[in-house]
Amino acid sequence: MSAERKLLIMGAGGRDFHTFLTCYKSDETVEVVAITATQIPFITDRRFPADLTGPLYPNGIDIVDESELVDTIRSRNVDEVVFAYSDVSYDYIEGKRKIVEEAGATFSTFDIDQTMVASTKPVIAVVAVRTGCGKSAASRTVLTALKERGLRSAAIRHPMPYGNLSEQAVQRFTTVEDLVRHKCTIEEREEYEPHIMAGSIVYAGVDYEAIVRAAEKECDIILWDGGNNDTPFYKPDLWITLADPLRAGDETKYFPSRDNFTRADAILISKVDSANDEQMAAIRAAAARLNPKAKILEGRMPVSLSEEDQAKIKGAKVLVVEDGPTVTHGGMKTGAGTIAAEKFGAARIIDPRPHLKGLLHDTFEKYPEIGNILPAMGYSDQQIADLEASINDSDVDLVVVGTPINLGALINIDKPCVWARYDMEYAGDTNIGMLIDDMLKAKGVK
Repeated sequence: MSAERKLLIMGAGGRDFHTFLTCYKSDETVEVVAITATQIPFITDRRFPADLTGPLYPNGIDIVDESELVDTIRSRNVDEVVFAYSDVSYDYIEGKRKIVEEAGATFSTFDIDQTMVASTKPVIAVVAVRTGCGKSAASRTVLTALKERGLRSAAIRHPMPYGNLSEQAVQRFTTVEDLVRHKCTIEEREEYEPHIMAGSIVYAGVDYEAIVRAAEKECDIILWDGGNNDTPFYKPDLWITLADPLRAGDETKYFPSRDNFTRADAILISKVDSANDEQMAAIRAAAARLNPKAKILEGRMPVSLSEEDQAKIKGAKVLVVEDGPTVTHGGMKTGAGTIAAEKFGAARIIDPRPHLKGLLHDTFEKYPEIGNILPAMGYSDQQIADLEASINDSDVDLVVVGTPINLGALINIDKPCVWARYDMEYAGDTNIGMLIDDMLKAKGVK
């Protein structure tokens, strides 16, 4: 290529690819020389393949670890670096900006509007200000409301393409067998399987223009089921942002949380059953100041656990296993498992660190603030094996699993185990069904 400027995209195996495809794939004035990767293990040393990059990139694009950022800028004469991943603080962004500028390139973040693809069908987007706000439970509520209205819908899930990118360009899931066939990681299964078990269609992959065109052929309504705190990949007709009162203030401290918070049609304050008055007041005040036109919803997030399993927890020494992304880069100190253990009277939650095996040591080195929680890391066969071994090495009466799926169905846990998960209940006068009805009326959908 003979481009006017050379560009590098900083990513984490998803948003970065979408940014390239929507902004730079056909731009002859720019040459994207590399994509860096971070946050997710085992996703470097790949190429963004030529069958996805298009004719301007007949050899594809290198994917390198973010630790090689400075060397790549200098060796490839990069003019501009575009930051294209989420769930990081604005302080973190400024730190990356400084590194990039000192290496001799300019720094920018991805263009939100340019990366939102237009659909021919109405789009509802469910996003959040942080990982672990309750998007999955809210998305299930949206899909249920659409079914009640007799509308065909599909959830298009935020990308998690951690394998062969060509094979993962457009993925469609309707059965658990589809998850196996596509070699889904634990993180992917946690997001897709609850929808599948509820009878919903799930799309995901790499090429989100092709994905939405496929979904449009069989759906009346598209649900964008967001990941982390990322902005929607499609232009929403109804933009719902979840805010977490337990992390009040993060809506302005994290990227791109502020955009999700200020541009939303509705702000759903989750976990109101766990928040105190001061935390609730802080979120409400932020909404009134930053997005006064947004409708405010409130939702309880009770932990779902049978009475029999509640009794097993009482007085037991337990190991708590939580959703990996929520407690790693999401920074949450508790999840459904921790809340269940504390609420139903566990005698003690053990520290998992003396029992860690293999690659789980790396997770705790990278995220030392995790504490007495074992994150359900499963991005490779070895990591899944190490997770299983770490659980089985622990000296406990009971394992309390707080992941969105029943982890015991995927790995062999040789101890008594209970599964706790969040549900969503409305706590105020407004609910998602009302928002959907208003949107459908405005779009002329009957």
